[in-house]
Amino acid sequence: MTSTAKTVDINEDVTKALRKFRFQRRSQGHAAIVIKINKAALKMVVDEEYDDISIADLVEELPQNSPRYVVLSYELKHRDGRTSFPLVFINWAPSSSETTMMTLHASALLDFQRVAEANKTIEVRDAEEGLTKAIVDEKLLS
Repeated sequence: MTSTAKTVDINEDVTKALRKFRFQRRSQGHAAIVIKINKAALKMVVDEEYDDISIADLVEELPQNSPRYVVLSYELKHRDGRTSFPLVFINWAPSSSETTMMTLHASALLDFQRVAEANKTIEVRDAEEGLTKAIVDEKLLS
């Protein structure tokens, strides 16, 4: 019998918040839920939730020196005129983050991706260059 030890716990509050976020009906704009790791408790907690936020504003709100998991409901305009709202997982991991936090963040990444159930993943190491509307569009339309 094999058991895997988890470094960081995804508590029930985070799971419920993600489920609620995932099933909300949206008619316009982008929305995001930001999850951080509580280093002392070794568990994930909801850091912030945003409705109708631009990608540029989201980048401004995210910390420049600390990793976060972001699930983004993105208003995507398709080439044929349709609009959809796919979920995008953003692994926000600025290279200037503290090594201990980056290690915890990386150790819990796969577990969080499984729980988030997003359509696409975007890795961001450089806040200024790494997350723009053009990058998200390119990732989703390719």
